[in-house]
Amino acid sequence: MAGHSQFKNIMHRKGRQDAVRSKIFSKLGREITVAAKQGLPDPLMNPRLRLAVQNARAQSMPKDNIERAIKKASGGDAENYDEVRYEGYGPGGVAVIVEALTDNRNRTASNVRAAFTKAGGALGETGSVGFMFNRVGEITYKVDAGDADKVMEAAIEAGAEDVASDEEGHVITCAFEDIGDVSKALEAALGEAESIKAIWKPATTAPVDEEKAQSVLRLLATLDDDDDVQNVYANFEVSDEILAKLSAA
Repeated sequence: MAGHSQFKNIMHRKGRQDAVRSKIFSKLGREITVAAKQGLPDPLMNPRLRLAVQNARAQSMPKDNIERAIKKASGGDAENYDEVRYEGYGPGGVAVIVEALTDNRNRTASNVRAAFTKAGGALGETGSVGFMFNRVGEITYKVDAGDADKVMEAAIEAGAEDVASDEEGHVITCAFEDIGDVSKALEAALGEAESIKAIWKPATTAPVDEEKAQSVLRLLATLDDDDDVQNVYANFEVSDEILAKLSAA
């Protein structure tokens, strides 16, 4: 199991749901505001905003919150957020990529660096671990979208590169530049996706034992808890046995 795609499920199950939901809404709202500010405030005319709104709806973000985030982009009091990427190594030599939207680069860099240092890792230069990841599109569907065969067939027809189906749902991967066309074709075949986003997918993974896995999860949780951090990716991999222990702990 590649930990980069599963750690949030584990950490969210351990956290207080109301606090977790509030944090998710805050990050989604920031992405909506930035997308609306960079383009038109109309989701139909702004692909990035359309995806942000769709992902917000998939997380049950209230309509009023979504509209408020869009309106905030046109207001004179809206913050100017910079998109920043940080890269570094965590416990066990695990490669980590952190994406942030910040109105204060010094604050965010300091917080991210402190999280790496506390975990026994080290923040590196941009590009220090990026070569271990591929930029791809990830489209997710809930279980009720169809069985594995139906989703696989739809994904192949849409031009996707890979599909992973389990009891939690379906994860479809495509080339980054094809995310728009593939997601549109999938919507016609399967309905609206649960989420559509560009991610950093590990090209190689770093196996870790239970102790290191716990340390990595703590680092990722600390980073994810930062208000400025939007996404965190890591290339660690653990066995199913260790995953079961982490989930039950």
